Amino acid sequence: MLERAASSIGLGTVVLLSALGALAQSNSGTAFEPLKQWKAAVLAGDRAKLQSFYLAGPDAYAQIPAGKIMDAVTEEADFWSELRVMGLAEVSPKILERTAPDAGRVTLVLRIEMTFTRASETKGLLVSAVQTWVNRGGTWRILVTQRSNAVPLTPIRLPQPAVPNTSLYSDPGNARKELDAALAAARKDHKRVLVVFGANWCYDCHVLDAALHSMELASLVAANYHVVHISIGDDGKSNADFAARFHVPLDKGVPSLAVLEGDGRVITSQKNGEFESAAKIGMADVSGFLNRWKPGAEQ
Repeated sequence: MLERAASSIGLGTVVLLSALGALAQSNSGTAFEPLKQWKAAVLAGDRAKLQSFYLAGPDAYAQIPAGKIMDAVTEEADFWSELRVMGLAEVSPKILERTAPDAGRVTLVLRIEMTFTRASETKGLLVSAVQTWVNRGGTWRILVTQRSNAVPLTPIRLPQPAVPNTSLYSDPGNARKELDAALAAARKDHKRVLVVFGANWCYDCHVLDAALHSMELASLVAANYHVVHISIGDDGKSNADFAARFHVPLDKGVPSLAVLEGDGRVITSQKNGEFESAAKIGMADVSGFLNRWKPGAEQ
């Protein structure tokens, strides 16, 4: 049955592009007690308890790779409860983005890491998911859910954030203002601008940011760069004009970097998704990039 959960495995990093309606404002908090209770039910394989987390009705549904399922109660309870039988030993849902358009609704973008143990074999799987929770009569329940297929969990070589920064990427509409501010600062102190294309739903973007703030790289970054995070939005297409201007093909994956002079001139850009997978690069790759393109370095 573990093979069933891992069916349609793709290579590389799963990118789940969510379009679940207007999400008006970000909530920087990452703790959400109902998610902890949901996690406990998944780990226990408690199908009845899992059913209680999902709403039924014309507005409720589950979006899975096979299509839209209106009976989310049955679909989700079956999927998550079966994992215990497959040998689920640990589940860790990480909140990459949390938005709350009003007091009674919260949408979570999740990276759900799972460890399975059967006989002497241990393996990890990853599911990317989006859950929209609504408060009905004082109880939080899931109205809409979206999830990917399960894929192998590949070990990450870079340091990982203990808690992902859910406001790492601001609204895509802020890109021009933030970029202009960084360019102005670079003209004054003769540093360069490090542009990082990505999104809050991209876990590899959070991992790269943790590396840039690590003890090993933080001083190198601060001495040479002003860092700007440009969001590509929920659909992965926002700020495509900036990406084209800086010669960064977004279809190669994110995070993807460009280095600019203070006058806006492009010094270099990643054209082949070199940093899109945190499982494929290490600290030496990131420090090598930063040292190669810092001001005054021989090109």
